[in-house]
Amino acid sequence: MTFDSIIGHDRQKNILRRALANQRVAHAYLFEGPDGVGKRLVALALARALLCQTGRGCGDCSPCRKVDHNNHPDIHLLDAEGTTIKIDQVRALQKQLSLRPLEGEYRICLIDGAERLNPAAANALLKTLEEPQPNTVMILLSSQPEALLTTIRSRCQRLPFQRLPKQRLTEILAKRLDLKDTEAAVLAALSDGSFKKALGQNKELYLERRHELLRNLLALSAGSTIPLFKLADELAGDKENLEEILDIFRAFYRDLLLLKHGRPEHELVNLDLKETLYRQLKTATTQTLLKKLEALETGRYHLQRNVNRQLAMEIMLMRMNAA
Repeated sequence: MTFDSIIGHDRQKNILRRALANQRVAHAYLFEGPDGVGKRLVALALARALLCQTGRGCGDCSPCRKVDHNNHPDIHLLDAEGTTIKIDQVRALQKQLSLRPLEGEYRICLIDGAERLNPAAANALLKTLEEPQPNTVMILLSSQPEALLTTIRSRCQRLPFQRLPKQRLTEILAKRLDLKDTEAAVLAALSDGSFKKALGQNKELYLERRHELLRNLLALSAGSTIPLFKLADELAGDKENLEEILDIFRAFYRDLLLLKHGRPEHELVNLDLKETLYRQLKTATTQTLLKKLEALETGRYHLQRNVNRQLAMEIMLMRMNAA
C-alpha cells in the first residue's frame, strides 16, 4: 500500500511525504479520526516508505513485500486483547523497541485503537514517548483521541483524518462495486464516509437486509404484540450489526423529517425507497417522528451501558410503536 494508492487524505499524505523527503519523521504520531476512513492504510504506507530499500515505498523490494504481507520483523502491531490494551502488552513492546532493528533502519509500532489503553498501560507507554529510542517511530491510531492522556497527545504529532465527502465516496463505490448510482448513494450515506463499512459486511446489510428490516418495523401496529417481540428478538440476536441497524432506522425517520419540512430529495439517504417514504409521510407528523427518533436514541443509550439487549429493544420498539 503506497500513498498514491490511498484515496483521499491528500493533506496528511503530503505532510508525511515532506517529512520523509527532509528526513524529519517524528518519533511519534497520533492519527485521529473516525473508524474505517483509512488511518491504518496511511500508517502502513508510512511504515513501508521508512523500510523500503529505495526510501519511497516502491512495492517491489523485499521489505515492501514483507510489509504488505504483515510479516516484517521491524513492524510491531499492538491491538486490544479483549476490550483493553494491557500493561503487559506495552512492556513486551518496550522490550522489543529497546533492541536494534533486525532488517531495516527503523523499528515501527502501530497501536490501533489507542484509546483502549488501560490506565497502567497508558502511563507505561508515556515513558516510551518521553524517552524515545533512536530510529523508532510510534504511530497511534484512535477514533477517540480525547480518551487518551493529555500527556500522550502532547508528545505526538497529531494528524486529523476526516470522512470522504458523500459524493466522492458514491462515485468510488459505483465504480468499484459496479453499483447503480442510487445504490452507491445509499451505501455511501449509511457507511458515513467509511470505506471499511461500505466495502465490508455492512454492504449486504445496507443494500439488502435494510429493506426487510424497515418493512418489519413499519408493519408494526398498536396491536401487533407478537411481531414486535419477534423483531426485538431478531435485533437483540444480531449483536454485531445492532448499532448499524439502529442507524438504518434513524436514517429512515430522518428522511421523513426532511421531506416533512420541504427539503429536496437529493438530501435523502433512502433514495431507493422514495415510494415508501411518501406513503409514510401521509400519516406522519413532526411530533411522532421526533418521538420515534427519541426512542431510538434512548435504545442506543441503553445498549452502550450494557442493559439487557432484548429488554432494551422491546422497550424501544414499544415506544416507537406508541408514538
